[in-house]
Amino acid sequence: MPERLQIAVVGAAECDDRLRQAACAVGEGLARAGAHLICGGRGGVMAAASRGARAAGGLVTGILPGADAGESTPNDDLSLALFTGMGQARNLSVVLSGAAVIAVGGGWGTLSEIALALKHGIPVVTLESWSLSRPDGRNESLLRPADSPRRAVKLALELAIPERLG
Repeated sequence: MPERLQIAVVGAAECDDRLRQAACAVGEGLARAGAHLICGGRGGVMAAASRGARAAGGLVTGILPGADAGESTPNDDLSLALFTGMGQARNLSVVLSGAAVIAVGGGWGTLSEIALALKHGIPVVTLESWSLSRPDGRNESLLRPADSPRRAVKLALELAIPERLG
């Protein structure tokens, strides 16, 4: 695997214990594989994935919506916090920074990140997250569902776009 592989993990800022554990395991798996985790830098799924990655010795970059820590409190497990002042528009920076995206659970913000990734041809792996179909009936592998955190990590690493490998 390339030394600087970056994988984006997206999900809601609030989640239940089940999704928190899944996101933590995804973060841990990515770190153990040597990937750099990119996320939105806040709570919920983002914090859990960050915690798992940091516990496994990984690097985590959070791309935050606010202009500073007063507007966007970064989670405690980020290696680097990037303040954008862009609000939800920062979702584009999150997904464009990854060679693949793993969506864990999620709400409307997660759906927007999934759509942005697909629009830019970035593979999306889902774990207890959204499912999509196109209105024209063409559903050529829009999303790759995974049934476990381990499988989500494996799929993301397999699908990672070589041109986005840093």
